Amino acid sequence: MLLSSAPIGSEIFAGICLIVISLAVILVLRYYLPLRTTPAYILVPIFFALALPTSIVFLVPIDLASNAGTDDGTRGIWLQERTLLVSWRITYWLTFGLTWFILPILAEFSDAGHRDVQAKLMYSLRSNAKYQAMVFGSGILGLIYVFISAGVTPTSLKGLIMALAYVWGLILAIYLMGHGLVAIPRSLFRKANISESLRRIQASAPKIHESMDDSIERLEVLEAQVMLLSQRKSGTAMHFQEWIEELGELCNLPDVAAEDDVAAGVDTSKNYLADLTRSLTRARHKRIRYMDAWDRLVQNSVATQAILDSAASKKLEIGASSPRASFFERLTIFTPYTRYLYYYHMVPYMRILFAGLLSVASVCIVWSEVIKLVNSNLSVISRTVVHHPNSDRGQIGFPGQMIAAGWIFYMCAAALTSMTEVKVWRGRALVRRNTGYESAFWYAMQVARLSVPLSYNFMTFLTPDVYEKTIFYKFLGKLINLTPLGTGFDYFFPIFILIPVSAALFNFYGKAKRMLGFSLDDDSDDEENATGYGTGGWREGRDLIEREVGGSASLAHLRNPQNGAGSSSNGPAIAASNLASRSTSAPRVNSSVRPHVNETGDEGFFGRDNQHSSQTNFDLEIHGTKY
Repeated sequence: MLLSSAPIGSEIFAGICLIVISLAVILVLRYYLPLRTTPAYILVPIFFALALPTSIVFLVPIDLASNAGTDDGTRGIWLQERTLLVSWRITYWLTFGLTWFILPILAEFSDAGHRDVQAKLMYSLRSNAKYQAMVFGSGILGLIYVFISAGVTPTSLKGLIMALAYVWGLILAIYLMGHGLVAIPRSLFRKANISESLRRIQASAPKIHESMDDSIERLEVLEAQVMLLSQRKSGTAMHFQEWIEELGELCNLPDVAAEDDVAAGVDTSKNYLADLTRSLTRARHKRIRYMDAWDRLVQNSVATQAILDSAASKKLEIGASSPRASFFERLTIFTPYTRYLYYYHMVPYMRILFAGLLSVASVCIVWSEVIKLVNSNLSVISRTVVHHPNSDRGQIGFPGQMIAAGWIFYMCAAALTSMTEVKVWRGRALVRRNTGYESAFWYAMQVARLSVPLSYNFMTFLTPDVYEKTIFYKFLGKLINLTPLGTGFDYFFPIFILIPVSAALFNFYGKAKRMLGFSLDDDSDDEENATGYGTGGWREGRDLIEREVGGSASLAHLRNPQNGAGSSSNGPAIAASNLASRSTSAPRVNSSVRPHVNETGDEGFFGRDNQHSSQTNFDLEIHGTKY
């Protein structure tokens, strides 16, 4: 039972949380999208699709504390029942509308390829009609079952809608979270070993480099089609000359003289140009994606190699700051020796420590998913959140609220991290400042889709006498448990988290790929291909990275030849900033014309040409920050 009036302190804290969430979401948008050039119809829906689910991380703990007290007092941050109910209604239904209607339509609208708004909207509606028809078809079967079990009432209809959305979201969330609960600690453990981390980076280089070259080649083919169209001055192409010119400007094609007989067999139409525009836009984003991935890989490889090489001199040197670096990136905190101590000794042990803590947290989550069927009192998460089970002033205090927020955040982070690792999303990817609009909509839609099921799933870790008093349960949980099938699914399905956890823990994915004859991932390729030859292994990746660094060093030396005299002799000069600062939207030089470095033997990364490395001086950004 709630108090008659909420304290001012709780209301102020809730308001501060909303402001912090809004600022954090804006920073995330700024990281992945150019805010000044991105249209408002893209930024605003994505902002709400990220801000509303993030607010649930704080709203659930507040709801738990608000309904775990008595009239005599309460613990922690709490709000009135009416305020919580309105908050849940706004948060849930806006998230629901964004997930199932607004974001899918806007995603296809931004990916349409047509010029006018009406054609884009019709394309988007047609594309979403197939998906919505499938959802509606499955909903009819559920509607029949719900009407038989609960009767024909508006409540049963609303319960069906909310239950179907919850079921689909929970299925996806359990799989992704199970994979992430293993992947996050394992990634930290692997990065703690500097030499193995470098080997793993090098092993992934051939695949990324090949994908980058393929994306460049695909874009060149599409640009050639635009070139042929721009050379035509007769036939149907004359009716779309302005559209073709816009495509030429998009490709940065030079002005060419028009010819009558060029590409005469191509029937230029609106649909053809729309498909070409859509394919061209996707190809450009794909090229940007793999160029960014390759540049980050080279930068990480160079930084990791520099840390590894610093063991001999006990010093880790960096070059001058990049002109495009921010104030914090220009700020130097460490000396060469303290920088060596930090990156060579402290960071690996910190990663091991965090990996151990997250491993324990992952085990606790999996245990709580399984044991709640037997007895919720045995749930570790329930014990960490409910600190005062017999108190008259509330069972959940402020520390319990913070711990609950941490659990929900880690569960959501595990699920969302898996989305970036599982490559089954039609080539969608998040790229710094260059994320495609369709990809941004899709990832925002997944954030909105997963947040509610994961939050409610977390509440079921607690004892029923705690979470059944919450407004969240009264608003959503009762409708999910409206039928026996919904109750059984809510309690039994989370046990299937053992499947993705086992698959990730025992590398069933790699074994399945070997059985089906697919190539191995870099994570499953380390032990089977110790030599590094034959499957695009780490030796080939090392050579590709050396060639890239050698070519960049030659270009920088030509631009500023006097740098050679001023290089430090305390350690190897490190090339990285020019790779990070290079614009990913500019055309890339073909790898066949890059300066080539002859590699023989198995010397260290810089051991093959020390004179050349001592004549160049580049910036180093270690883990994204300059020290």
